[in-house]
Amino acid sequence: MPRIVRLFIVHTALGYVAAAVFVALLYWFDIVRLWSLVSASNIPVFATFLLWFFNGIVFSGAQIGIAIMGLAEAPDAPGGGKRAVTAAPAAVPAPARVSAPGARRARLAAG
Repeated sequence: MPRIVRLFIVHTALGYVAAAVFVALLYWFDIVRLWSLVSASNIPVFATFLLWFFNGIVFSGAQIGIAIMGLAEAPDAPGGGKRAVTAAPAAVPAPARVSAPGARRARLAAG
């Protein structure tokens, strides 16, 4: 199996395990009375499955993202340092037509 496929499978599984722990903690501490709501429902298994599944998508996506970003190689040359100073571009005036003060007010009053 290619290394990248194994990486995806392992980190997806880790994300779903984290989602299971998260759902268990939500139920254990009865956050926003979620356990009370689900336990009183007529389909608690389905509700728990959906909560776990959709949280698993989020957690596994984040876990895969962290794993992929961790694969980056360190740069060969040391980074940082001082950059060369560049001169800022000179401001160039732009021509604009300006009417006399109060002319707009007179146009609005006449219109």
